[in-house]
Amino acid sequence: MSEGVANVIGMSETSPSPAAAGAPIVGPDAGRRAFLGVLVNTAAANVTTSYLWFALTFWVFLETRSVLATGIIGGAYMLLLALFAMLFGTVVDRHRKHRVMVVSGVVTLVAFLLAGALWLALPESALLDLGGPWFWIFSAVVLGGAVVENMRNIALSTTVTLLIPEERRANANGLVGTVQGLSFVVTSVFSGLSVGQLGMGWTLAIAIALTLVALVHLFTIRIPEKRPESTGERQPAVDVRGAVRAVRASPGLFALLIFSTFNNLIGGVYLALMDPYGLQLFTVEAWGLVLGVTATGFIIGGALVAKFGLGRNPIRTMLLIVIGMGVLGAAFTLRDWWWLYGVGIWVYMALIPAVEAAEQTVIQKVVPFETQGRVFGFAAAFESASAPITAFLIAPIAQFVIIPYMDGPDGSATWGWLLGDGIGRGIALVFVFAGLIMVVVGAGAFLTRSYRVLSARYQAAPADPAAEATAVPAAGEETSSLAARAGGVPDAEIPARDAPERAPGSDA
Repeated sequence: MSEGVANVIGMSETSPSPAAAGAPIVGPDAGRRAFLGVLVNTAAANVTTSYLWFALTFWVFLETRSVLATGIIGGAYMLLLALFAMLFGTVVDRHRKHRVMVVSGVVTLVAFLLAGALWLALPESALLDLGGPWFWIFSAVVLGGAVVENMRNIALSTTVTLLIPEERRANANGLVGTVQGLSFVVTSVFSGLSVGQLGMGWTLAIAIALTLVALVHLFTIRIPEKRPESTGERQPAVDVRGAVRAVRASPGLFALLIFSTFNNLIGGVYLALMDPYGLQLFTVEAWGLVLGVTATGFIIGGALVAKFGLGRNPIRTMLLIVIGMGVLGAAFTLRDWWWLYGVGIWVYMALIPAVEAAEQTVIQKVVPFETQGRVFGFAAAFESASAPITAFLIAPIAQFVIIPYMDGPDGSATWGWLLGDGIGRGIALVFVFAGLIMVVVGAGAFLTRSYRVLSARYQAAPADPAAEATAVPAAGEETSSLAARAGGVPDAEIPARDAPERAPGSDA
């Protein structure tokens, strides 16, 4: 397996090692071992937190039958991720990546242990009382542990820059998507089976044990990296200004983040309603198996990116996929046929790795290594904020307005020709309109100036961030960035490491 992965990411014995701005030059052997170790360990951590996260969602819906509760839990997860992503990115930039991953693992373990203590100390009825405090405290502790684990994913994105040559990073990002898909398969299957057969108590115990195993394994991994240099000045814990400066230093990068949120907009609808709809078609055990089988789409999609890359223009590829996701979202619940729903989810999951890999590949190419953590954190915060907004809006609207309307005679008479008269027609109507909105927004992005500028910038960027970050401008060469001038920021306020040099005449 190691040799096959090494071939995919271009880290053979004769491959040149990457040289990212602010990063050490890593030999091929050390780079390959470190990347594989980090990839496997992060996959194990993702399996564990997703396993408990899925189990909590299944358990809450089965015991309460409340779409509102599952929508709030799903939206809260994305909201917490949005709130803390900037902090995570700042931490990643200021510390060695291995240390960041260890701290993340320890905090997640402590959170899961606290959730286990609450389970043992309180009756299950108290934990399921939506009107009492313990349900929300218990859910918040579990979600907190899952959110902190995402700091590993930001660190993993920066280690791709650190360890993988630029020309193979799109493939490596696809490989990351493949591993995450494999994790999703395992998680989906075992979460449903665990809740259905063992109950939430044993599910918690398993999650705690797996988190401990992943943490112990992490101590056996070594990432060849120098200690990040300190500026000697007092810096804020959450470096929002530094992240914004780094984004603005690469003209068009902010537009990339806008484009990436398109996927998360429809993702918020899925977050709130996909499980309730699926659990009306299947038993909890069968639904877990369905998610496990359909998650092989993650593996196939990630493998295709790892094999073929994303083409000359990853931004164009991303927008085409977003449009495809919209068409899919409008069609896969037109009838309450289990096979239509299953196929639709599989295709949707197969498209996700390419969208994620496109964003990561662009950032890894145009942003200096020492600021990538903050940029990835900024991106995660910006994109994650869209999902809870739609989830929080859609869950109560679906629960109290759309579902009762579609269950009544007026809704059936108005939309029956399109959606039929099966179960879950209210949720199906939400999916149709969400998908159509995605198509319109994705197609409109092709007409924007930001799309044209960002595409040109990506194709004209140097082969490696180090080429810009370490370049010495020739006499008389203009060094201010287009982004700084457009935003009205004086050139002197943008440090050289945050504002890569550009070739004369590259403003076009």
